[in-house]
Amino acid sequence: MYAIIRDRGMQYRVEQGQTLTVDLMDAEPGSTIELNEVLLIGGSDEVKVGVPLVDGAKVTAEVLGMVKGEKIIVFRYRNKKRYRRRTGHRQRYTQIKINEIVA
Repeated sequence: MYAIIRDRGMQYRVEQGQTLTVDLMDAEPGSTIELNEVLLIGGSDEVKVGVPLVDGAKVTAEVLGMVKGEKIIVFRYRNKKRYRRRTGHRQRYTQIKINEIVA
């Protein structure tokens, strides 16, 4: 069984037992969260499509912890002006593990 969920503007295809990296959440590691915006639930034979959400469906997940993405270098340069600025950025994410999909 799989589901397509929406979390703050992003859509993810999830299955039970899958580890997923989503945008940073304000949740403690080890806590359980519910993702209620389920757009589609698919299984072996039948598919439930929501209009826009599937009624009564939810996905429960466990928060594993926070991780950082890879570093992005931002380099600004102005031609013939001796202007150079180099900064870096690492986005923070939350890693979750999908425990259960409830139709």
